[in-house]
Amino acid sequence: MTILITGGAGFIGSHVVRLFVQQYPDYTIVNLDALTYAGNLENLRDIEQASNYRFVKTDITDKAAIESVFATYQPDGVIHLAAESHVDRSIVDPDAFLQTNILGTANLLNAARMAWKDDFQGKRFYHVSTDEVYGSLGASGLFLETTPYDPQSPYSASKAASDHLVRAYGNTYGLPFVLTNCSNNYGPNQFPEKLIPLFIHNVRHGISLPVYGDGKYTRDWLFVVDHARAIDLVFHQGKNGETYNIGGFNEWQNIDLIKLLCQQLDEKLGKAAGTSEQLITYIRDRPGHDRRYAIDANKIHRELGWSPSVTFEEGLSKTIDWYLANEDWLQHVTSGSYQQYYAGQYGNS
Repeated sequence: MTILITGGAGFIGSHVVRLFVQQYPDYTIVNLDALTYAGNLENLRDIEQASNYRFVKTDITDKAAIESVFATYQPDGVIHLAAESHVDRSIVDPDAFLQTNILGTANLLNAARMAWKDDFQGKRFYHVSTDEVYGSLGASGLFLETTPYDPQSPYSASKAASDHLVRAYGNTYGLPFVLTNCSNNYGPNQFPEKLIPLFIHNVRHGISLPVYGDGKYTRDWLFVVDHARAIDLVFHQGKNGETYNIGGFNEWQNIDLIKLLCQQLDEKLGKAAGTSEQLITYIRDRPGHDRRYAIDANKIHRELGWSPSVTFEEGLSKTIDWYLANEDWLQHVTSGSYQQYYAGQYGNS
């Protein structure tokens, strides 16, 4: 089997690529990534020489290039993770999100449909999405797979549109698909514009910790390694046409998460208790800030036997340990020098 994984040099994608390359030596894993600001081949140094791994630098918004990739590698399956994913960036530059998340997904769907020529036996298109398409929850309740969509930001609206496209291609053309909506991911290799790696970096260097509004926004947190395990299960065992929510059963208000992070960092860095909390600074709230997300992940647990492997406290500790042990990686990312790795490894083509 040949599997095309889009966005495989990104945070979640690199963990999925690594898992599939190591778990399935008889598969050919093709990693397609445009290597924009969040795509980092240094994330995959440990498997880049594997005999069943291929890398292709391509943007999913380039229709002709995507068609060429399908013609060259003839994938049996697609795991589509490539996306613009940061809410703050979508507020500043929504067009980039429309291009990548909607038109890019359409290019992949069209290429898959044409390459497979309506002979869908053994084929699968797996679309990875977000819980943010469901909108915002009140103080109670959980997002179900049947929850109506109510996106509140340009990012979540673009992901909702891509979800609808995938389902439409399944209904109209019979394209075999599965779709998952996940909660907030955390773990090693995450680009440091996201909360946890950003705050680890800031505490390490004595920089203020900016907290939106009152800090009581609630998110469900999912360890990225557990998400990769779930993707493996859904790709191989999920039912065509089904949606599965993937969550950590793990709700935290932002301010409580940040205080736990500060506590663990003080312990690991040998600082006096409460030192890092003094860096917390409340700032103006961002527009359209959803109050609470929470995933009901019972369907994937019930049907496929998946559940998280670590508690949040354990996963956070492992994440902090990784960032503290990989200061070079973080320096390369924050300085932008990580983007030179592709030129050195693959040339400038």
